[in-house]
Amino acid sequence: MSTPHSAPVIVLGISGSIAAYKSADIASKLRKAGCEVHAVMTRSATEFITPLTLQTLTRQPVTLDLFDEGDSWHPGHIELADKASLLLVAPATANILAKFSYGIADDALSAIALATRAPILVAPAMNGHMWHHAATVENVGRLKSRAVEFIGPEEGMLACGYEGIGRLWNVDEIVARALQIVSGRS
Repeated sequence: MSTPHSAPVIVLGISGSIAAYKSADIASKLRKAGCEVHAVMTRSATEFITPLTLQTLTRQPVTLDLFDEGDSWHPGHIELADKASLLLVAPATANILAKFSYGIADDALSAIALATRAPILVAPAMNGHMWHHAATVENVGRLKSRAVEFIGPEEGMLACGYEGIGRLWNVDEIVARALQIVSGRS
């Protein structure tokens, strides 16, 4: 956790949704608000946005792999889990929600989610059929029972061509909620 006089540390998890491009805007707005932002990307997220984009916006190295250890003896994913004021996952796919729900920690993002004691804010983005699938509904319920907070998804035109629920929530509102959490306001 961050100390009272330091900038809040937000670990921004990005999973493989077309909405991943919006994570650049989220990272930029959080930095402008005075947060230290560390991007953690799943491999599938790198198909939608480059790590270099996020590294440039956050001014921090991007974690792509569970074994990205940097120059320290301390495991990188544990270091980020420990220093996080908030784990914000935007966008969160059905896959990453399932991993979080079942405690699967086979990539850096899911390992950080399992290891952190910071609050977790999740902004889902996926096809509406996936969002309404019984498995996803069950996973969301399980995560909410563990105090994981959800923001969205919202209704609208989806990248798959369907109209309905599944769009990433409004970026400004995601950022505002993240800032409320790290400032201690509910």
